[in-house]
Amino acid sequence: MFNLEIDNIKASRTAADRVFSALQDAIVRGDIPPGSRVGETELAERFGTSRGPLREALRRLESRRLVERTPHVGIRIASLCHEALIQIYYVREALEGMAARLAAVHMSPEEIDGLRNLLAAHEQDEALKADMAYFQQEGDLDFHYRVIQGSHNTALTELLIGELYHRIRMYRYQISASAKRPQKAFGEHQRIVEAIEAHDGDLAEMLMRRHISSARQNIEQHQRDNL
Repeated sequence: MFNLEIDNIKASRTAADRVFSALQDAIVRGDIPPGSRVGETELAERFGTSRGPLREALRRLESRRLVERTPHVGIRIASLCHEALIQIYYVREALEGMAARLAAVHMSPEEIDGLRNLLAAHEQDEALKADMAYFQQEGDLDFHYRVIQGSHNTALTELLIGELYHRIRMYRYQISASAKRPQKAFGEHQRIVEAIEAHDGDLAEMLMRRHISSARQNIEQHQRDNL
């Protein structure tokens, strides 16, 4: 009986992990738009799961501030107003520029090889080849995450990979796709790696700041186009 209970717990966790991953990707890709309201029944049917694993997945997404749950109101996909998003991009430009500068000083040859291998894997993505989208999984599969970690600065890492990280991933992907920016962004990533590999902190910082500034300008243009 005890072993059966353990098996049931493991199965539930596996199902919750699957739903969490699928739902998070749907949110980041914009398949479920920011600000939209969704119900548990609708989500359970969409992702082929029962309420238990779905609720566990939603709790995890809520901790990442990708969903908001209000009693008697329901579930809403998180969103950032335009002004707040632009302010965050200004902060990203300064702090990730600093991270790139420090990465050029502190990243080991093995870490730099890992960055190059990551970009080589990204380059094989069919959506990127078609210049339609540049979707990066979270954590070590995300170029920006790797550079931030490569700064070897704990305080900077905590600032940049905190509660906003996952929401910023969502906007990075969606604006990149809508602005036809994937190939350009990928090329910018390659040049940042080259600067880091050359241990040129000034150049790495300049390129990262320019990269994020360009993304911010695309967001601003996207906003103007939709007024």
